Amino acid sequence: MSRKLKLLGRWRAAIAIATLTVLVPMLMSTGAFAEQREFRVYPSFEYQANVELPPDYKEQTEFVVGRLMYPPYQYGRFSRFGGGDWTQGGTSWAVDYPRGDRDFARLLRRITRVHVRSVEQPVNLDDKDDVYYWPFMIMGLAGSWDLTEPQAAKLRDYLLRGGFLLCDSFFGTNEWDGFVATMNRVFPNRPMIDLPANHPIFHTVYDLSSSTQIGNYQSYNGRGVPYRADGDTPRWRGILDDDGRLMVVIAFNNDLGDGWQWSDDENYPLGDANMSIKFGVNIVVYAMT
Repeated sequence: MSRKLKLLGRWRAAIAIATLTVLVPMLMSTGAFAEQREFRVYPSFEYQANVELPPDYKEQTEFVVGRLMYPPYQYGRFSRFGGGDWTQGGTSWAVDYPRGDRDFARLLRRITRVHVRSVEQPVNLDDKDDVYYWPFMIMGLAGSWDLTEPQAAKLRDYLLRGGFLLCDSFFGTNEWDGFVATMNRVFPNRPMIDLPANHPIFHTVYDLSSSTQIGNYQSYNGRGVPYRADGDTPRWRGILDDDGRLMVVIAFNNDLGDGWQWSDDENYPLGDANMSIKFGVNIVVYAMT
C-alpha cells in the first residue's frame, strides 16, 4: 500500500458530535507538495460581478470546501447547460460558485466548531494528484458533467481511497439521465441507492426528513415552484463504499447551493435556506466522521 493511500484514509478523523469539534488534516503525500494547486478564482456560471474575497481567505484551516470542475456536454445531449472552456470557468461546474461555497463555509464557521477555510477550492481532475488533497467536494448541475475515461478513473480512485462527493443542483428526468451516464463510467458496478429515512446522514446533527426538497431560486421566481422540469419529488440517494459508508451523496431534485447563496435574499424562502444549511452541516459532519 502506498504512503499516499495510507494517508488518504486518515482524513476521517474523530469527531465529538456534542460540540461539533472536528479535526481533519488535508491529504498530503510525502514529497508531493508541488502537486497541490494554489487557491484561484474563476468566473461564475451565474453572474458577472466579482465576489469579494474575505479578509482571512489565506488562513490555514482543517477543512476546505472543494468544488469539482468538470467538462460539460457541449451540446446539451442530456441538459441545456454546457459550452465554453470549462478549464477557465463560466460553465456548468461553476453554478453556485463562488458565492454559494463561501456562504456555506461562512455558515459552517458560524454555527459549528469546524475549522473551515473561508474560500472554496476549485479542483480539476486533470491536475496530476491535486484532487487527493481535497477530501470533500461539491459538484453543481450534476446532470451536465461529461468526464473523460481518465477523469472518471481518477474520481473512482479518489472516492475509494476515502474521498467524499456531494452531487447537487439538478432536477428532472433529462438531468438525471445525464448524471447517470457519467456516474456509470465512474462506478460501472456500484448501485445508486435511495437513502432510507433512518439513515445517519439525516440524523448526524439535525433530525431531518428524506422528503425535504430544497428549491431552485430561478424556478421559485420564474415559475412559482421549487423545481425545474419534472423534478417535483426530492430523491436523496447515494453510493456506498466497501464498508457500507456513503462516499457519494446525491441531492437529486434539490438545490442546496441556492439555499446557501440566497439565504439572505427575500425572494428565496427562508424555510428552504434554513434546511439547506442543516443538510449541509449533516453531510459535512457525516463525511468527516
